[in-house]
Amino acid sequence: MPHNHSDFIGAWSLVDWRIEYSDGNVTRPFGDDAHGYIVYSQDGTMTASIAKNARPAFGLANARSASEQQKAAAFDSYFHYAGPWDVDGEEVVHTVTMSLNPDMTGTRQRRTARFSGDGELTLSAFEATKNGGERHHILQWRKIAKEG
Repeated sequence: MPHNHSDFIGAWSLVDWRIEYSDGNVTRPFGDDAHGYIVYSQDGTMTASIAKNARPAFGLANARSASEQQKAAAFDSYFHYAGPWDVDGEEVVHTVTMSLNPDMTGTRQRRTARFSGDGELTLSAFEATKNGGERHHILQWRKIAKEG
């Protein structure tokens, strides 16, 4: 059954991000306690950010003064992209106009979307691996309820 734009509108907090491999292995790129948000606006713009829970602070007034090792660790523990979004049947399509990973900019990220009755949204996508296998990214989100 096709989804409606209104199903997505709002802010969602990350419940779980796991990758299931064709050999049965399961990983969690930012650990069991990763946190993040995905926001879908009424005007058709989205943004998604995910981070490891315990990212070390630089301890500097200017992040540009951080060492190369500190910068690499910060890059490896954070994920972000944003841009226009649309619904195509049971998929949501993110057109990436900016990303922490420059190679994602200009791509269209298609995600199968599943809503559950308890306010959760699961976005998933399959990806081929270098060894000819496949991995399945599964991101579970919970709708953030408006207060008041």
